Amino acid sequence: MTKPLTGIRVLDLTTVLMGPYASQVLGGMGADVIKVEMPGGDPVRGIGPMKNPAMGAIFLHVNHSKRSIVLDLKPAAGRDALLTLCKSADVVVYNIRPQAMARLGLSYAEVSKANPRIIFTGLV
Repeated sequence: MTKPLTGIRVLDLTTVLMGPYASQVLGGMGADVIKVEMPGGDPVRGIGPMKNPAMGAIFLHVNHSKRSIVLDLKPAAGRDALLTLCKSADVVVYNIRPQAMARLGLSYAEVSKANPRIIFTGLV
């Protein structure tokens, strides 16, 4: 049986709990979710019981249906790599303050230049 979001690609720029949980639900509905983490990773990686370093139970739970990539979005090369990913994505989900997204050069205006049909969702 095909899931309702099969064929939809989501770029997940969220951390902690609300954002990762929201995108995990999308993954459970069939979306291809790519979690984009800064070097050092999501702070939730270190919370709770874990068998392996940086693989806390809460982190694993809210990210189990995702692929992952590490990108430092501050240098131009990281920003450009994310914008390249945006070209083949349907949705960007973020929980970074909008002003910080703009400072990174990742406002809706910038992201929509890479992909005019993108759904740009801020959970702030």
